[in-house]
Amino acid sequence: VYNAAPAWGLSVGDALALPEPVVTQHLHQHQGQTFSFLGIRVSSPLSLVVNGKRPPGSALAPPRLALSNPSALPE
Repeated sequence: VYNAAPAWGLSVGDALALPEPVVTQHLHQHQGQTFSFLGIRVSSPLSLVVNGKRPPGSALAPPRLALSNPSALPE
């Protein structure tokens, strides 16, 4: 589950509901082989319903900011 906090997750046997999922067909070719699979996305882990309840706010991974200045890198 993208953007989920590392300490949060689902367990085998949990009932999962996906309100407003976006389903995408992926088709990739690599070294003569074709791989096809469906991807399901939701806007946030907080939009899921697990065992009839919404996950707590702590289920969402905190934002991270990474900055770089290519002109300041050592040569």
